[in-house]
Amino acid sequence: MIWRSLRTRLTLLVAVAVALAIAVSAGACFTIVRKQLYDQIDFELKHKSDLPWLMDNCGPKPEPAGPYGPPQATQIIYSDGRPTCYLGVALKVTPEDLDIASQGGRPHFHNGLAEDGSPMRIVTAQVGPGMAVMDARPIGRLQNTLRNVALLLGVVSALGVIGAGTAGLLIARTALRPVGRLTKAVEHIAQTEDLGTRIPVEGNDEIARLSSSFNAMTSALAGSRERQKQLVADAGHELRTPLTTLRTNIDLLLRSEQTGRSLDPEAKKRLLVNVKAQFAELSTLVADLLQLARGDTEHEPHVELAFHEVVTAAVERARLRGAEVVTELDPWYVVGSAASLERAVLNLIDNAAKFSPGGQVEVRLRGGGLTVRDHGPGLPEEELPHVFERFWRSPSARGLPGSGLGLAIVAQAVAETGGQVRLANAPGGGAIATMELPGTLMRNSEMDKSH
Repeated sequence: MIWRSLRTRLTLLVAVAVALAIAVSAGACFTIVRKQLYDQIDFELKHKSDLPWLMDNCGPKPEPAGPYGPPQATQIIYSDGRPTCYLGVALKVTPEDLDIASQGGRPHFHNGLAEDGSPMRIVTAQVGPGMAVMDARPIGRLQNTLRNVALLLGVVSALGVIGAGTAGLLIARTALRPVGRLTKAVEHIAQTEDLGTRIPVEGNDEIARLSSSFNAMTSALAGSRERQKQLVADAGHELRTPLTTLRTNIDLLLRSEQTGRSLDPEAKKRLLVNVKAQFAELSTLVADLLQLARGDTEHEPHVELAFHEVVTAAVERARLRGAEVVTELDPWYVVGSAASLERAVLNLIDNAAKFSPGGQVEVRLRGGGLTVRDHGPGLPEEELPHVFERFWRSPSARGLPGSGLGLAIVAQAVAETGGQVRLANAPGGGAIATMELPGTLMRNSEMDKSH
């Protein structure tokens, strides 16, 4: 429907607003002109009638109207029904005129008619008990003038509305041109899913800000899509290895059963152990993938929690896995997800334990900064910028168990909490991971009580 067009609605809105303004102005102008003309005639009628002169000169019969219409007229009327005395043409007497004659009161100005139907402006005023004088002036030309003024104002108003509609259409077309470009871009993206579409940004008004926000949104969506594609591609690559190994081992077991040639018990045991290890690696990889996918699409509610207690829980879990961990923890309270932060700390400890077998992992929490240090060989400096990338694994660590997602999960959990994490080589050997989270030394409730 054409009425659903924003341009059409804006044009109609401008036209209606201007039409109302013109109508009000035209009405006010007509009212003022009409009042001024009638005030002028009323001023001419405001005079004290010379009653003796009128009574001497008025007659029992009215005068006929001339070729140019009735002239001014004056007549005396009586409330008791006595004959009217005329001076000029006859005027039609109304009940209001008789009331003035009988009861008096302020002079009564009104539009009336002569006996021949000509329009007249009449003032009726009491001049004695039961007697009033009606004085009148013809207003035929005045009414013609007012009709011409009304017609002129109507034509001007119509032209104004047409001009306003035209101007509104031009203004709407110019003002909504950026919106049209934005609409076409959105429709193009909806049809082609091309997130590389950009809208030119001109100026710094609301439309320009909307265009900039749209460009930022499409860039973010494009980045999210690329990360999803990369995640799927990397996940497929990482899943291929354990799945291929599992298929090979299972095929070997099936072939031995089908051919009747049993494997050596020791070889079969090693094969089953390998299958179990591959299943464990596959389970870990799937769990890490789910954690990353959940972090990209879902955000757990953040609450105030004791971070030192979260670290303690992660350390206990790491010790159950055989890691030797020494701790030094100061109180620190943060706002975040306990599950995500515990998983992040556990991944840091597991990573440190993996690179320092038989050595201690040192975990310290001071002033909101958590450090996890191992005593392994450390990392080459050129590899440090890549350690938090998904599926990235150091060449020296590719023979060790792991999916390459542990530190990526750490970076994601820390980013959700508004903190920072980094990994560097420690003085004296080994690597040290530092996690810094915004927080306080006391709970907010305790701080309120102290104040």
